[in-house]
Amino acid sequence: MRYQRFGTGIVLRVDKDEEILDCLTQLCTDEGICLASVTGLGAVKKAVLGVFDTAEKVYYKETYEGIYEIASLTGNITRQDGKPYLHIHAVIANGHTGEIHGGHVNEAVIGATGEIIIQILDGEVGRKFSDEIGLNLLEF
Repeated sequence: MRYQRFGTGIVLRVDKDEEILDCLTQLCTDEGICLASVTGLGAVKKAVLGVFDTAEKVYYKETYEGIYEIASLTGNITRQDGKPYLHIHAVIANGHTGEIHGGHVNEAVIGATGEIIIQILDGEVGRKFSDEIGLNLLEF
């Protein structure tokens, strides 16, 4: 991974065989990021995407391996228990096979390159688990 900071923005390049969430977590630690928005694109060779079942209060995960473009990567960075908390979603696609998959990113390994923009916000927002919903919700 390589990155450069421009004021409150960071341009991050995630390299082949690196995992996006690992790189974002390391970046948050290195740069002291407490609150930010995330957007990106690139190509992955493996992605584990999840969907949350609100009735059962569990995530269902699917693993996709192959050649996929990241059509959209979006999310936010907050804090929980003093550590970075990443909430990232993605849509991956293979135009050759017609596959399109999307959901909560649990893992995403770069196949070629990842280009991610992080816009740092001044402040800190935490997370607190909601028994009613079954998720870690934003806490102001």
